[in-house]
Amino acid sequence: MKLTTMTQVTVDGVMQGNGHATEEERRNGFERDGWAMGVFDDATFMYISRTYQRADAFLFGRRTYEVFAPYWGAEERARAAAEDPDGDQIAAALNARPKYVASTTLTDPKWAGTTVLSGDLAAAVRELKARPGGELQVHGSGVLVRWLLAHDLVDEITLLVVPVVLGQGARLFPAEGPDTALDLVDLRADSKGVAIQVYRPAGRPKYAPAR
Repeated sequence: MKLTTMTQVTVDGVMQGNGHATEEERRNGFERDGWAMGVFDDATFMYISRTYQRADAFLFGRRTYEVFAPYWGAEERARAAAEDPDGDQIAAALNARPKYVASTTLTDPKWAGTTVLSGDLAAAVRELKARPGGELQVHGSGVLVRWLLAHDLVDEITLLVVPVVLGQGARLFPAEGPDTALDLVDLRADSKGVAIQVYRPAGRPKYAPAR
């Protein structure tokens, strides 16, 4: 499987609180949540839905898992998705496919089909990637995405860039960290101004010599 990520970010790179923020998402005084609610047109929503449908498995960081599990894994939603997988395709995919969580603190996950990866994470992810299949997808999970990039484990990055500058909040890429060159695979904009950018990591960037 190839490891792919999909992240909603603002123009200034913030990924925190894109939906109805939980108390966890309001950490560090963050109060500008909900910036991605209702901003996608039908074509982009379909793009997101089809992306979830492509997954053979999902990999989460603990925080994102604890946001997703009670919403997408709620008993009524999971049952409805199983009975009509063409209705809510995101819920159908999330409930039907294996889910893995990178965590040393989560011990008793309630969402069916969940496995906690608490040991050697790099080895566990490489083992998952070595399995036959299409995609091992990571949604949200900023801390995990940064870690995966630093360990050269990401094969493709999709950014859904919402046209807003937030001015506060946790960013996908830190102010200091490893540098990575990216090859552009796809670029499109929807009718509401959301840009979909798809990249493949391409090693270290090449810098022009100082003059």
